Amino acid sequence: MNFHVLTLFPEMIDQGVRTSITGRAIEKGVISLELVNIRDYTKDKHKKVDDYPYGGGAGMLMQAQPVYDAFLSVTKNLKGRMRPRVIYMAPQGRTFHQQMARELACEEDLIILCGHYEGIDQRVLDTIVTDYVSIGDYVLTGGELPAMVMIDAVSRMVPGVLGNEDSGETESFSNYLLEYPQYSRPEEWNGQKVPEVLLSGNHEKVAEWRLTRSLERTKELRPDLYEKWAAENQDYFERLRRREARKRQKEERRLRKSQEMSHIN
Repeated sequence: MNFHVLTLFPEMIDQGVRTSITGRAIEKGVISLELVNIRDYTKDKHKKVDDYPYGGGAGMLMQAQPVYDAFLSVTKNLKGRMRPRVIYMAPQGRTFHQQMARELACEEDLIILCGHYEGIDQRVLDTIVTDYVSIGDYVLTGGELPAMVMIDAVSRMVPGVLGNEDSGETESFSNYLLEYPQYSRPEEWNGQKVPEVLLSGNHEKVAEWRLTRSLERTKELRPDLYEKWAAENQDYFERLRRREARKRQKEERRLRKSQEMSHIN
């Protein structure tokens, strides 16, 4: 997968993305990162890329021409491929989430546009942008940090990026549920022990324990996600009800047998 980022601060993104998992993925050629400095495409001799907004108002606005020419510098090298999606990181966009990361990971090329100042001239946004995306209901200085968040999250969904291919499938939000608690060595630390079931070697019971803990954690911390999961997994609750009914019946039979034995004695 190829990320193309249009930004005024390429060094900021370069330092953040070329480390850890994403950095190793770039070195292996699993993903690629192209950073395009919008300032390189201004026609102003002083390298100016912003101006006052028409109608007045606070702050400066990024001009259309340098943004558009930076965009063209990327697309001219993508001839023969489908026109890539262009993501504009903006607070008015759809909120980024795990399912969106999974969806974007299927793209061959992704162009991410980072705004700055008070934003970007609407005319160029109308011309090139396909998706407005926000990482939350707050305002940042520019789109670089949100772009790094998106690149990291999307990259994790690209095959070959994670060392364990199952990792991306079991992390929080992968199926609406928050991740279950995790434990490592030693078995006891500071008076706290690892749950016995995780030491049992019984994979079925471990999987059941993890799902139960995920459900409990999600219900407590993110009831909105819990409701979504529950709506799509009614069969799970039906199986749970049948299991509980069998346990009650078994216990009732045990009690009856115990009472019968006591009468005999």
